[in-house]
Amino acid sequence: MSISPRIQQDIIECMKTRQELRLSTLRMVKSAIKLKEVDKRAPLDEKEEMQVLSTLIKQRHEAAEQFTKGNRPELAAKEKEEIGFIESYLPKAVGAEEIDAAVRAVIAEMGSPSMKDMGAVMKNAMAKFASQGIRVDGKAVSEAVKRELAGK
Repeated sequence: MSISPRIQQDIIECMKTRQELRLSTLRMVKSAIKLKEVDKRAPLDEKEEMQVLSTLIKQRHEAAEQFTKGNRPELAAKEKEEIGFIESYLPKAVGAEEIDAAVRAVIAEMGSPSMKDMGAVMKNAMAKFASQGIRVDGKAVSEAVKRELAGK
């Protein structure tokens, strides 16, 4: 089952069980997907829905960081809870070890790139993750590429 129908089923379940935070989060996700469909003027495929969810997760991470800086831990905790709800609809994200291993493999395939070639290494690494259908944080990949290229 794709993401949108699962979200709709879970919205109904949340209404029945009165899970207010999860319900509001799922309604927000549904409206973001619907907005993207309206902009595109066509239904979204699963990859595009996953991209919308990734964007929402990134926004929640940034908001939680700002709330933490602003000494509002209760709001930061709420944002982190929302991230958990949204992530449940996405495939599992890879960890730092897997990212480092993939970056090393891409660098080995490219020969011996320098720091100037960081863009090309990033492009190849992100393409490798995308081809495998793996969800990955671009910021984490960027940091791994910088570490590996700086070590050379």
